[in-house]
Amino acid sequence: MNYIAPSWLPGGNLQTIWPALYSRRTLGPLPAYRRERWTAPDGDFIDVDWKVDPATTPPSETRVLLVLFHGLEGSSGSHYALAFADFAREHGLAYAVPHFRGCGGELNLGPRAYHSGDFEEVAWVLQRFRSVHSGPIVAVGISLGGNALLRWAQEMGATAGQTAAAVAAVSSPIDLSAGGRAIGEGFNRLVYTRMFLKTMKPKALRKLAQHPGLFDRDALLRARDLYEFDNVFTAPLHGFRNTQDYWSRASAKPRLRQIQIPALVVNARNDPFVPAACLPGSHEVGANVTLWQPAHGGHVGFAHGRMPGHLRAMPDAVGSWLLKHLRSSQGVHHG
Repeated sequence: MNYIAPSWLPGGNLQTIWPALYSRRTLGPLPAYRRERWTAPDGDFIDVDWKVDPATTPPSETRVLLVLFHGLEGSSGSHYALAFADFAREHGLAYAVPHFRGCGGELNLGPRAYHSGDFEEVAWVLQRFRSVHSGPIVAVGISLGGNALLRWAQEMGATAGQTAAAVAAVSSPIDLSAGGRAIGEGFNRLVYTRMFLKTMKPKALRKLAQHPGLFDRDALLRARDLYEFDNVFTAPLHGFRNTQDYWSRASAKPRLRQIQIPALVVNARNDPFVPAACLPGSHEVGANVTLWQPAHGGHVGFAHGRMPGHLRAMPDAVGSWLLKHLRSSQGVHHG
């Protein structure tokens, strides 16, 4: 991906914040979604939003399906999700956004939530898509969702191709320890950490009201960064000893050689959340993994064109890569 930021949008922080707030999400009409509620194997639920297609579009069951796994506290309404929906519209793809537990607008039932290494959740979600969709499936994960998607591909090994033909991870913190340290310092701590905790803490407290005794309420209220929040909430609720254990075991970077389907890993080298120094080199990945590391783009930014910019540059590049590898591996035509 040879992305060059517009001259009016300098620096990784501005390239992160401006696109999320002001850039055009789509080049066409905003997508309409149809929601389904799926029951998880443990009796809980997730909400899946499907892009509603025009009546003239061929039946979605036989077309290429693009599945997007959102980032931390994201949804089908996130700026990047709308931009990928627009790519899917233009290319005649079916498109769906499964929400991680608690991210669809309603608190989930069980004590678990979601986390960066949640490959078990990705596995049953993709298998459910496979059971209801007869056409090819490709998947993209954004930030947290991308790390979880890569972890799924790593755990599935050679069998991953039975479910998804190719995957991509965009702006994903594949080294969670490095990303966690970066977001807990300086400007990042003041802006991004505060933004995430503003929604994560109330949601965790609602989870505590739902399941009394689940964690230490006072310790959660004292948490001032993601390390402390994960130590109280995310790590113990999902089977990890502590934050360091979680960040170590959930990171996708150490296992990139295990991936046996085409996988694209996109990270801007000025991403405030993912330091360039922690990004993998070509010698650290297997033959199935392609690395794109443009100098600019911020964290899930990649705005393009005149102010205020639009967000289709990254979905166009990533989506085209997925479709190219799909066609080369299966001889499939979309549209």
